[in-house]
Amino acid sequence: MVGGAVKEQHYDAVVIGSGPGGEGAALALSKSGRDVVVVESHGEVGGGCTHWGTIPSKALRHNVRRMMEYNTNPLFHDVAAPKRLSFPRVLKFAERVINRQVNLRAGYYSRNEIPVLHGRARFLDAHTVEVHGAEGKVLRLRAGHFLIATGSRPYRPEGVPFDHPRVCDSDKILSLDHTPRTIAIYGAGVIGCEYASIFRGLGVKVDLIDTRERLLTFLDNEISDALSYHLRELGVLIRHDEAFTQVVPRDDHVVVHLDSGKQIKVDILLWANGRSGNSEDMGLEALGIEPNSRGQIQVNDNYQTAQEHIYAVGDVIGYPSLASAAFDQGRFAASHMLCGQRDYRLVQDIPTGIYTIPEISSLGKTEQELTAAKVPYEVGHAFFKDLARAQIANQGVGMLKLLFHPETLEILGIHCFGDQAAEIVHIGQAIMAQTGEANTLMYFLNTTFNYPTMAEAYRVAALNGYNRLG
Repeated sequence: MVGGAVKEQHYDAVVIGSGPGGEGAALALSKSGRDVVVVESHGEVGGGCTHWGTIPSKALRHNVRRMMEYNTNPLFHDVAAPKRLSFPRVLKFAERVINRQVNLRAGYYSRNEIPVLHGRARFLDAHTVEVHGAEGKVLRLRAGHFLIATGSRPYRPEGVPFDHPRVCDSDKILSLDHTPRTIAIYGAGVIGCEYASIFRGLGVKVDLIDTRERLLTFLDNEISDALSYHLRELGVLIRHDEAFTQVVPRDDHVVVHLDSGKQIKVDILLWANGRSGNSEDMGLEALGIEPNSRGQIQVNDNYQTAQEHIYAVGDVIGYPSLASAAFDQGRFAASHMLCGQRDYRLVQDIPTGIYTIPEISSLGKTEQELTAAKVPYEVGHAFFKDLARAQIANQGVGMLKLLFHPETLEILGIHCFGDQAAEIVHIGQAIMAQTGEANTLMYFLNTTFNYPTMAEAYRVAALNGYNRLG
């Protein structure tokens, strides 16, 4: 403040949040000549994806996976003892990756001359936000357009004592300073399953408490079953159809009381059951923008809120809650701001990447969805144990599964489970994005793949499925 007045600045657009959604929008607007500013509540850019979500968990998983590969490779059994890594040690590597990502993303804003203001933004009216920064500094920003990309945080229900050191959520777990002997993970969604893999890979005894009857019900059933089997093979104890009644922390342990009468006594509880959108205390309700009970903002197909000039993207709008999707949503929202339209086709068939051990990636329809819609289909499998590249890499667990129409041969779904699944799926994604005859099984049948490669799984799966047509 100067002389009691709040300094006011004018921009074409204000982007609130510097995660993938905010970054995608800000860069697109800047490159189109718009005067744009980014407001970020955290001390560094990158959002939850960089600091607490995608980047740290995947960095943790990568090093745990490498250790497991070493320990299970028969080549090293006679020359060295099994390796063991602690949770704090793999966290240090994750911190280095986070720092590199922050520097990279900060460079994007700097090179494109996009100012980044650090502080919390709150709408004063439909065209003005007030930013409260460090040391009591206050700025007012007026703009013709706004984009809310504030992300999400772990859901914290009443009755769970998150202030106790033995009770963590997926943010707090990144501050854990030791490797526990036992851990209970409440919630078997993507985050819960990924952390179950990570901690079990570190040798921790894991109880995975699932509130549903099967893991990741949005997946193709065969893939979900494979994940359950291999998590159990790793030693994860999965408890389905459970609900907590009470969490009782003690000095040396924590007890999770379940509705079924079970009491799970562990060193650490990781609560991984849902997330809430970061939309509170933003003055949205006064503008007619009403977040739901989980803090998520409703938008239309153009990512517009109840106020047409205020857009929202990323985790704060809910599904699909993927960093990759958020970046595209930000770009498309920016496109709509600029010219009143966006490219609908690019946001269809978003791949799902789940970094369990082994990892999972899916695209398109599942068997159960096609069955429910009464769409005829056939299945082609390629099992990794039969691929030369997988045998060389000692990565025989997994498969590629193609779903296709038996008459047109159109590719309807791609489901991959195993090493490099999230990379392998993109070959199929490119084919599914084509139209007409280009999106058929024939591409995989008539294309020469390098040998030996994991990509060869497409040819094997295509032949397997085509031979079923008889």
